[in-house]
Amino acid sequence: MQNLNKSRILFVDDEPEILRSLQRITKKMDAVILTASNGQDALNIINECPVDVIVSDFNMPKMDGNELLEQVAQISPETVRMVLTGHGDMEMMVNLINNGHVWGFLQKPWDNFDLIIKLKQALQLQQVLAERTLMRRTIDQYQKYHKSSFEGFIGDSVAMQFVYSCIEQSAPSNASVFITGPSGAGKEVAAQAIHRLSKRKNGPFIALNCAAIPSELMESEIFGHIKGAFSGAVSNRDGAASLANGGSLFLDEIGEMDIGLQAKLLRFIQTGCFQKVGSGKEEKVDIRFISATNREPQIAIAEHKLREDLFYRLNVISIDLPALNERDNDIIKLAEHFLSHFSDLEGKVFAGFSSGAEALIKSYSWPGNVRQLQNIIHSSTVMSEGPLISEKIIAQQLGRQSKQVAPTLNSNTPSDTSLVNQNNQHTSSHQINHSPTSIITLAEVEKQAIEQAIDSCQDNIVKAASELGVSPSTLYRKIQQWQTTPAE
Repeated sequence: MQNLNKSRILFVDDEPEILRSLQRITKKMDAVILTASNGQDALNIINECPVDVIVSDFNMPKMDGNELLEQVAQISPETVRMVLTGHGDMEMMVNLINNGHVWGFLQKPWDNFDLIIKLKQALQLQQVLAERTLMRRTIDQYQKYHKSSFEGFIGDSVAMQFVYSCIEQSAPSNASVFITGPSGAGKEVAAQAIHRLSKRKNGPFIALNCAAIPSELMESEIFGHIKGAFSGAVSNRDGAASLANGGSLFLDEIGEMDIGLQAKLLRFIQTGCFQKVGSGKEEKVDIRFISATNREPQIAIAEHKLREDLFYRLNVISIDLPALNERDNDIIKLAEHFLSHFSDLEGKVFAGFSSGAEALIKSYSWPGNVRQLQNIIHSSTVMSEGPLISEKIIAQQLGRQSKQVAPTLNSNTPSDTSLVNQNNQHTSSHQINHSPTSIITLAEVEKQAIEQAIDSCQDNIVKAASELGVSPSTLYRKIQQWQTTPAE
């Protein structure tokens, strides 16, 4: 039995004596030596198991060396191909080499030492070709499955590759999809991607934000109403259920829907049938349901804000979107994308971000996720004259936003531009020096807010995460980080 780990060299010649001589000369090489007396036998050997190097006579009956090596180039391009010739026709050899069928040649009669050297060189070349082919295939495979953007998403982080895969796998199905993740992470983008990749892509995509519609109007928004159903119903009106027929209905923030209305929604999902408000007529539609929430579903169920039976009906396929600070280097790609978009929108030209601005963007925690980043880049584009978005501009916009949200975290916490800069250890000549006792960093504000939430929820991290509007994994990661980072 031949050792498949060894290199394989195939000699092809119609003269048996030449083949025996070549076998004798090469018997000490660390390779398996094969022989064939004609082109067809050589092809049979290669088809059974490719060889690393083939050395073929040029003039042979029925199939000459040129025809043989041309076929070998097609069926086994990684095989190094050489010609054994006694004619010494250099012009012919050059043509064979130039057409890509032949790497080199050996002349009859040959020098034994030169023959061994050239065969070893050919084996080394074959290893390089094989490694290059493997690398090319690996890159092609990586590019096939690794995406830098996807259906409205920007980013190539590992976390997002998993999201892209989940969307691609779930989209062709008619099963209901339940999307979780913090506010601003892109849940509606995910829902739209599922719809566009589904069999319903030519049908309507209807989105309802359950948190933005007053509870007394929600039933009408979903099911529609007839004229006179209630005060103000001056005409018949189709709801989302009718409008989404043949397509997808996206119910965002499903946990904010009135618990009583959730029972009607459950029946609608189970039967596909509903009645408009004020009507006794039942209508039937064909809809795929996509739902989302930034709450932890089990906490919402425990707090009687989400019906358990409704959740399990909607949660056939689950997709969890990561927070922006869990997406590695996606943040800079997103920032650059938003900068390009808002530059065009505002009629300005920017070359990018300064190194300090990039460092600040990367180090900030982005509690508002992609939506917050988009807002900050837009405001920075408006407020900057370019050609680079500076660290100062980013810090000013973050400081302005911090003033708006800081009182909800800690009423005694100052939140100006210097706070953002101190948190990220960026010091510029325009900054005002503050005494250490008058400053608290954003990282400390965040830590205080989290600790306060956990304390208020009696150490229930899942509930605390729900109250803060983040995923539990985010809090666990933060706590682990505090435990492993030595105090300064």
